[in-house]
Amino acid sequence: EVQLQASGGGLVQAGWSLRASCTVSGVTRDDYTIGWFRQAPGKEREAVSCVSSSGAITYYEDPGKGRFTISRDNAKNTVYLQMNSLKPEDTAIYYCAADLGVCIRRPLPTAYWGQGTQVTVSS
Repeated sequence: EVQLQASGGGLVQAGWSLRASCTVSGVTRDDYTIGWFRQAPGKEREAVSCVSSSGAITYYEDPGKGRFTISRDNAKNTVYLQMNSLKPEDTAIYYCAADLGVCIRRPLPTAYWGQGTQVTVSS
């Protein structure tokens, strides 16, 4: 059974940094992409960033572009999202998802999802 465990969220002040982690288990193949998504109260889930299976291809959506960095350590089956210069509007539950393909950029219901980690940024 494929499982994703997101962690690393927390409560920080605006301008601070956090690093979220997504650990994947139960995957029997290595050609899966990992994406980070977030969902704020009352809003739809939106894509943040994704990384290809090798880590060579990354993509950033506008909200985190220039401030967030995604990376993966396949030896540890873990993908990281380094979030710098956090803003109050970054407050959301951050989810990671796994799927086949180059880069997962839509919150597909057919993907494997983790339970999410809460990020709260105070002003």
